[in-house]
Amino acid sequence: MEAKASDLQAEVDRLHHELQSIIIESDTPSHEEQTTISEYLLTRLEQLGVTSIFGVPGDFNMPFLDYIEDHPRIQWIGNCNELNAAYAADGYARVKEHSIGVVVTTFGVGELSAINGIAGAFSEMVPVLHIVGIPSTVQLKTRPLLHHTLGDGRFDAYTKAAEQVTISQAMLMNKVHAATEIDRVLTDCITRARPVYLTLPSNMVSEKIPARRLKVPLLRAPPANPQDVEAFVLDEIVKLIDEADKNIVILVDACVIRHDVREEVKELLTASRFPVYSAPMGKTAVSEEYDRFGGIYIGSISDPEIKEKVEKAKLILSIGSLKSDFNTGMFTYKIPTSRTIELHSDHALVRHAHFPGIGMKLLLPKLSARLRQYQQGASELVAARLKSEVPKAHEDTITHAYFWPRVGQFFKRRDVIVAETGKQIESMDVRDLVTNPQTGTSNFGILGVPLPDQSVFVSQILYGSIGWAVGSTLGAAIAARDKKLGRVILFIGDGSLQLGVQELSTMIRQKLTPIVFLINNEGYNIERNLHGMDRKYNDIVNWKWTSLLTTLGDVEGALSKSYTVRDKHGLDRLLDDPEFIKAGKIQLVEVVMGKYDTPRALKAAAKLSAK
Repeated sequence: MEAKASDLQAEVDRLHHELQSIIIESDTPSHEEQTTISEYLLTRLEQLGVTSIFGVPGDFNMPFLDYIEDHPRIQWIGNCNELNAAYAADGYARVKEHSIGVVVTTFGVGELSAINGIAGAFSEMVPVLHIVGIPSTVQLKTRPLLHHTLGDGRFDAYTKAAEQVTISQAMLMNKVHAATEIDRVLTDCITRARPVYLTLPSNMVSEKIPARRLKVPLLRAPPANPQDVEAFVLDEIVKLIDEADKNIVILVDACVIRHDVREEVKELLTASRFPVYSAPMGKTAVSEEYDRFGGIYIGSISDPEIKEKVEKAKLILSIGSLKSDFNTGMFTYKIPTSRTIELHSDHALVRHAHFPGIGMKLLLPKLSARLRQYQQGASELVAARLKSEVPKAHEDTITHAYFWPRVGQFFKRRDVIVAETGKQIESMDVRDLVTNPQTGTSNFGILGVPLPDQSVFVSQILYGSIGWAVGSTLGAAIAARDKKLGRVILFIGDGSLQLGVQELSTMIRQKLTPIVFLINNEGYNIERNLHGMDRKYNDIVNWKWTSLLTTLGDVEGALSKSYTVRDKHGLDRLLDDPEFIKAGKIQLVEVVMGKYDTPRALKAAAKLSAK
């Protein structure tokens, strides 16, 4: 029912958009302007704010790559492999909100290499366009024994695979429908926040089509909410807020970011003044310097004060929740449905009642207007305060307990912080890992470190593909440069870096200057705690990490700097170094930690995962 209602309204909006295009078409003279299919597609991408396209050349996509390379405002970013290219497009889209990531691969061998990265974008609701250069329309119909095929004539096998990890697909088999199909998949990408798939046959690349549709902007607005149902939902929410007698908290999550409701949520917080907490995937969805922000709620492994504030509230207004295992402390939320309101992109849940077709983008401004009356009373509610104190050093060895709050002091406003899934989970230390005996404050790791205002936190908690963060950092750094954000800082483990290390060379080539903190603990720490603590399959070969940047592109050593820190004194000295802080060149920091040094929360999560 939910899908039918939202899909019906989306189809109405699409038809309205199509009518606008037809009106323009009828008003266009017969000698109208023509453009190629490639130019049409690139113009649409430019309209969406795309300035960089990632990928790897192949014989079936190179004619299209000529158009990209010749485009005056879109640059081609050649990657070392297609998987990393997909990761880069993912990272680009996460940081460059209101735009999309784009990856171009070749038929079969290239697109299958990228499919894991596309699957991750689908899982985490990241808008990415996957363009695949494929054989000519004649070859697709005659099905010769062509290279890059499976050798059995199934030219559609790869498209069927793509259908599993993309929300919409288009095969440009004729020029008559090319513009319509391009617009359809791009609209699905930006309105549904999921990857889409577009095949471009080699003989269609330069085909001429009318340019008239480019005058009609793509539809970005979500489907309208049914007015009578929306009014009822608003009344029900206000009634429950009255009954809760001011004891209300707001919990924000990933879909606040993915479905573009940051500003609407900010307006709601300002109007209501209710305390706000975040799930891990929603970190930086609201400013962590906001005086009503209380911290990160992760179910049973939350900070005790945060856990109490959230779970004892009489009403929880949950916005954009995504209840995956790691995002909920291994499904340990203690929030009963009877005390919960959930707002999503295409439906609302009010306690046990389900309202399909009621999207939060259009509902939130109306709810904000209704909640202003509660502002004074809500301000009296005490919110937990997210704090992170560096523990006193009793020994000089670098531990997780010391490292995460210490680097927290290093962050600045507008920084983009990327955490490999493993490093994110390792940092989920919220109680009793190390307690400062003077203040009683627990180290919370990177999730518990309050990030400065306007900073962006990027991680892949749900899909959790090891090695994702390297390629993602490349895309994030390019997007950050476009948006004039601050430094880009990556936290990654030694095992993870070995999977995607080649993209460091692309960063050097593009003159990007991220800071890479490499945690060297001799292997797969997350996996050790899940299974096989002393098994050889969780060990890796140690590399000469400080030689990577000069090996992978900075041959003269002028564009990069590498460091190894083995103790707290060395770490502190580096983090206070003005040149290092400035991040004027790409820098890699090897942080040597104990092989079995593991945060308490990781151990707790591993135990919960085994149940």
